[in-house]
Amino acid sequence: MEQKVRTFVKQYHLLEEGDRIVLGLSGGMDSMCLLFLLLQWRKERKLEILAVHVDHQIRGEAARKDAAFVEQICKEKNVEYRLFREDVEGIAKKKKLSVEEAGREIRRELFQSEQKRWGGSKIALAHHRNDHAETLLFHLARGCGLKGLGGIAPVEGQIIRPLLCLERREIEAYVKQRQIPYREDATNQDLAYARNRIRRQILPELETVNEKALLHFWETSQRAKKAWAFLEKEADRWYRLCRKKEEGRLLLKEEEYRKIPEELREYVLQKFLWEGAGKRKDITAVHIGLLEELWGKQSGRKHCLPYRLDALRTPEGIELYPAEKEEGKRPGEEKPPAVQMRIFEKQEEVTIFPQNPYTKWFDYDKIESNVKIRHREAGDYLTIDRAGGRQKLKQYFINEKIPQRQRDAIWLAADGHHILWVIGYRQNQGYQVTDRTKRILEIKVDGGNHNGRAD
Repeated sequence: MEQKVRTFVKQYHLLEEGDRIVLGLSGGMDSMCLLFLLLQWRKERKLEILAVHVDHQIRGEAARKDAAFVEQICKEKNVEYRLFREDVEGIAKKKKLSVEEAGREIRRELFQSEQKRWGGSKIALAHHRNDHAETLLFHLARGCGLKGLGGIAPVEGQIIRPLLCLERREIEAYVKQRQIPYREDATNQDLAYARNRIRRQILPELETVNEKALLHFWETSQRAKKAWAFLEKEADRWYRLCRKKEEGRLLLKEEEYRKIPEELREYVLQKFLWEGAGKRKDITAVHIGLLEELWGKQSGRKHCLPYRLDALRTPEGIELYPAEKEEGKRPGEEKPPAVQMRIFEKQEEVTIFPQNPYTKWFDYDKIESNVKIRHREAGDYLTIDRAGGRQKLKQYFINEKIPQRQRDAIWLAADGHHILWVIGYRQNQGYQVTDRTKRILEIKVDGGNHNGRAD
């Protein structure tokens, strides 16, 4: 097994003589296996090792015992050690991430900051073939493109993963043979976590279909990476030909876009969105589809996108630009409330709707114009029942006994003069999500007095 890892390390140039390695050391079987391998190579390769342990403050006494165990091992093996305690659940809630996502993000940030502080050359993580297969299946289940099929990489910048050539059972056998001590994390058995269900239920079943399933997943991902590298290079070339940027607006020129081979167009649109947003996270196939729809629309049609971006159809092509923050503002009045909008595909199993009075879902495909956050205008109306009955907004205010002085200060989400939502009050029946809904528009609005109604 050791020779197998050595060959893998050499193939991907993971270690060089004199490397200073920041090792993510949880105390579990995988990271302890990697620690002992690095210790074997420490003298022959003149390596220096800094072990970093992160307590997520979730498992109480068990986590404190893990930290003490790792510290003791590092003392015995003369390895520099750093301990960090982070409120992962609190951070996950604040950033609106899952606990798993928050944990990964926090660990990576800490490893990178320690690498910088300590002058490390590499960050070593103990992912193996089973982890790779879990990631690949997870990506497929959530929906991914060719890039997502690449799974976990042996090298990612300064991050190295020397154990990616091994399956979990090989690590177990090696640890048992070498009598390497380790700690068990009880949360790895918790099926509430999606990855644990993949690990403990799905992968074992797939291995009964073919005992070499993990190897085949790995080989497929390597082919996908090569294909993605080629496609990305071609998409880059075409994107440069049809992209134009001026005065803060990003334009995709239609004449040049139409020359792009159809198989590459979605990748060019993806790059367009990435550049416009300045980020890649949360840019999905749904948003690329919205841009594709715009090519068939008349000039002036618009879609709202993540990160407060608007996509506008123009005679020349499609423009991306920041959404107007002051839209709907009247002279002398307060700014509109902070609003977040996102569009996503409705899942068949969705039965629970937002209970927050300032978060609402709407059937996106029923919207005919561009959704605006504004105050009332002449001609505004609501659909008040599923039969399509209408009511003037003014009459609604009267019926609800809303004082005259407050009506002009109430914010509305409007589709032309058709009011989707009297914010803080009523949602339009005509845009409600039903079993026929395909895409959902979610609108989140800050509460408080922005809408004239105290929380």
